[in-house]
Amino acid sequence: MIAELSHFALFVALIASGCQAVLPLYGSLNNSGGSALKRHLMGSADLFALVAAASVLLAFAGLVWSFVVSDFSVALVASHSHSAKPLIYKISGTWGNHEGSLLLWIVILVLFSAVLSLSRQQMAALLKARVLAVQGIVTTAFLAFSLFTSNPFERLDPAPVDGRGLNPILQDIGLALHPPMLYLGYVGLSMAFSFAVAGLINGQADRHWARAMRPWVSAAWCALTLGIALGSWWAYYELGWGGWWFWDPVENASLMPWLAATALLHSILVVEKTEQLKSWTILLAIMAFSLSLVGTFIVRSGLLTSVHSFASDPARGVFILGILLVSIGIPLLLFAWRGPQLASQTQAGLLSREAGLIANNFLLTAATLIVLIGTFYPLGLEVATGARITVGPPYFEATFTPVMGLLVVCMAGGPLLVWRAGILPSARTALIAGGIGAGLALVAGAALSAGLSAAALAGLALIGWLALSIIGDLTARLKPLQTGSVKARLKTITGPVWGMWIAHFGMVVFLAGALGEGLFQSEVITRAKPGDTIMLAGRTATFTGIEARQGPNYQTETAIIELSENGRLVSVMAPEKRFYPAARQTTTEAAIRTRLAGDDYMVLGDGDAASGYTLRLYHKPLVSFIWLGAVFMAIGALTAIFTRPRGLQTRVEA
Repeated sequence: MIAELSHFALFVALIASGCQAVLPLYGSLNNSGGSALKRHLMGSADLFALVAAASVLLAFAGLVWSFVVSDFSVALVASHSHSAKPLIYKISGTWGNHEGSLLLWIVILVLFSAVLSLSRQQMAALLKARVLAVQGIVTTAFLAFSLFTSNPFERLDPAPVDGRGLNPILQDIGLALHPPMLYLGYVGLSMAFSFAVAGLINGQADRHWARAMRPWVSAAWCALTLGIALGSWWAYYELGWGGWWFWDPVENASLMPWLAATALLHSILVVEKTEQLKSWTILLAIMAFSLSLVGTFIVRSGLLTSVHSFASDPARGVFILGILLVSIGIPLLLFAWRGPQLASQTQAGLLSREAGLIANNFLLTAATLIVLIGTFYPLGLEVATGARITVGPPYFEATFTPVMGLLVVCMAGGPLLVWRAGILPSARTALIAGGIGAGLALVAGAALSAGLSAAALAGLALIGWLALSIIGDLTARLKPLQTGSVKARLKTITGPVWGMWIAHFGMVVFLAGALGEGLFQSEVITRAKPGDTIMLAGRTATFTGIEARQGPNYQTETAIIELSENGRLVSVMAPEKRFYPAARQTTTEAAIRTRLAGDDYMVLGDGDAASGYTLRLYHKPLVSFIWLGAVFMAIGALTAIFTRPRGLQTRVEA
């Protein structure tokens, strides 16, 4: 009964979202009816958005309940759950599959619409109605996708005694959190898309439009940042590969909308401050959401093979492809019609904040195209010639990395420019500090390792350049005024400026982690028997033996490795190989000793007591800084969202 009620709730949501799509839009475009009717039709968007949200939440709650109670008469539960599975993984199993993850996508989509309908955000009623109408169109398309090709409530008769179980590598807290956070980012970009299309329908995009749109883009960017970081963290400790980014096609699919959203976040500032780049900002919003749909298409179409993929039904891929083509095609036609009306005359000088942000957008767009080509070129070549190739790290290191290096240079200099033309008084201090930072980083890198390449030294110099530039800028802006103190000066700096500094500092921390792990990692791969010792980065690892252990729904083969430093035991590491009887599958569980200075990382391979066991041991300096940097970037975005300028005359402009 729960499944049938939940299925019915999705049909109610489909009707409500269809009304949300049609009636407010008709009311906003209809000039022949009375003003009261027009207001009622436009105002109905709020009601229909709330009805759709309530219905979808009811359906999702029913699906979660079916997983919790192990209702194996529901085909999805039987295929992706098991009665012996821990409760947390029963719940996360709800979205550890195509149908459930699609429903989670729709949940987030309707929640964004509901939040907008209930919010007190200041915006014109016409704009709000059209934004909700476009959201309704997107929601209707995905509800139709779910109901007609991916029904999560399909019954099995007779019901099996037990389920097949969730893929063991998905039975992890990282994968319980990663998809919802990533979807918050993906779906959050639908709000930017809706604002863009609403602006095109209006034929108007001004600073008020940009101000209303910016918090939604910031929230989506923040969620995407954390979602990608969570996925990277999961891959690092769960898959046992010893890395945190592999240029996997689905990883690339999440990176592309992040890059586009980063460009969009900066271009919105130009519109808000000077009402320039309006057409470009609208185009970026359309493309950012379209790239998030590309990621959805990749995962569900079976087009590309990836550890992340969980559907390979071409019919589903065709449906998403149809949504993708419509979501790009119609807005682009509308853009071709309305775009020229949004053009504005450039009034900024070459040395201005606008010019810096244009350079930022150019580099981010170039980086997005590089990732797009590297992801889809192998597929295009196979379709055209039948040849199969793999585009891996060497391509991205040769093309993507230099572009991002230039972007880091701009990150230090861009905030020192002012709108229209000129530079801030703090620029000289910041640039001198940045130069000193680059020099110190070069000296430190050369001292730590004599064999570093020119590219590695350049990367270290960029970290020093950006870090000291931020500190120099902050110090210069906080110098006491002639009539005040540092405390008084703090009150003149707006939240967006603090957010910018925190986010840019997060990039420094991230780069320090990425370069530290990449340049100074120690690795030992050996065949060892109980009693053998292995040297790792100045420490001694003693392999004492193998133990058999029992988990909640798996058995393990666990290696016991004692890690000592200067004759003192510092940790007992226990890497595992887990066997899941329900899925008949074996996974590798790395043992990780995490410290701020670096991780000790150990993996158990195949072997036996007679011939020994394969052990992979790593020391990864500063690797935790990678995810710490992502957290700082997200905090910066949240700071910009939830803080307000304290004044108009005396504040330092973002």
